[in-house]
Amino acid sequence: MAPPSRPPEAPKPGEHRPRALAQPSPWPQAPVREQQREAKRNAVLSTPAQMFNERGFPATSLDDIAARLQVSKPTLYYYVKNKDEILLQCVSQGLQMTLEGIEASRQAGGNAVDQLRACMKVYADIVMQPFGMCLIRVGDEEVPEPSRTELRRMKSEIDHAFRRLVAQGVQEGSLAPCDPKMSAFMIAGALSWIGRWYQPGGDYTPEQVAQQCIATLCDGVLRRVEAPAGAVAPKTPRKSRRSSSAPLAGN
Repeated sequence: MAPPSRPPEAPKPGEHRPRALAQPSPWPQAPVREQQREAKRNAVLSTPAQMFNERGFPATSLDDIAARLQVSKPTLYYYVKNKDEILLQCVSQGLQMTLEGIEASRQAGGNAVDQLRACMKVYADIVMQPFGMCLIRVGDEEVPEPSRTELRRMKSEIDHAFRRLVAQGVQEGSLAPCDPKMSAFMIAGALSWIGRWYQPGGDYTPEQVAQQCIATLCDGVLRRVEAPAGAVAPKTPRKSRRSSSAPLAGN
């Protein structure tokens, strides 16, 4: 029979014994858990955004989204309430990315034309990504109120950012005189249309699409005829000394 185990001896006065090392927890730490949850939530949003772009919002069900994500439908409800909330988050993400990109371009400095080109590049890049494409292809029409009003407010911020830059460029003399409101509508409208016809994996890379579209908007499509070297600009004919309003002789 084994002798009974002795209880640990009490430490002697002045003696310090090292503490036993704590065993690591098998559960992820709080920051790690938050990162994992955020990554899963991004997947829950980016995947349906792609499906909305491919099929349209009405034709995409939560069952379809769960099947694409290879999760159960109850798992989706852990991250979102319903399909309307998914769309709201997707469109909001696209708008927020655009606003943050425009603000970063503005903070980078430069004249109005430099900032306008940078903002156009940001906008073109985003509408070729899932969230931005969802913003263009689905829009806010399917989003219920009052969220729709908030999304339209965010859209107006983008429009006013383009207006301010156009107006500033006209004031600087770097842009031709124009109506800033109409010009901003045309710029945003042309770039938004990229989100409807662009297909990932097509003949052009996103970088090529953005560069060519911005060059066309800024430089136009008309070929500019350059004067040969040394050529003298034609003189404007002088007006006749006789006033055009003067009566002709004999009248």
